[in-house]
Amino acid sequence: MTDYQSLVIGPLSSTHDRSSFQCGVDALDDYLKKRAKQDVKRRISRVFVAVEPGGSPATIEGYYTLSTLSIELNQLPEELAHKLPKHPIPAALIGRLAVNQQAQGAGIGKMLLVDAIKRTLAVSDEIAIYAMVVDAIDEQAERFYRLFGFTHLCVGSRRLFLPLPIV
Repeated sequence: MTDYQSLVIGPLSSTHDRSSFQCGVDALDDYLKKRAKQDVKRRISRVFVAVEPGGSPATIEGYYTLSTLSIELNQLPEELAHKLPKHPIPAALIGRLAVNQQAQGAGIGKMLLVDAIKRTLAVSDEIAIYAMVVDAIDEQAERFYRLFGFTHLCVGSRRLFLPLPIV
């Protein structure tokens, strides 16, 4: 039995076994297997994986992607928008977050989300980032993010956001 609390989260590398990853959502599985390395190489996104330390090749128990984007002011809720400058607001995008099927329900999704937020906060000391944004793939994912304080960015959309704390 795997001790998921000992997982290490770090950048995707060639030592990680992408081929065996299956989360149950084909689009998320295919991304990791076929496109993730290309996106990293082209500087489109960064991919972070949760693996057990010492395994070679390391089995990926979960992953997430981070990239940047701008939020148009008119996309924000009015109560926030009127307090901000009148130009696009910088944000970090969690483009994908997935957990291997046999590890689902063990808290790895939460661990990955917390890691993404911590990484973003660390970078925000050097580059301005107002919020985290995520495109929830389905209702279950939307419920997951809402548990952590994410709210809808646009009505009728699964795009959610979480303003980062002011430090």
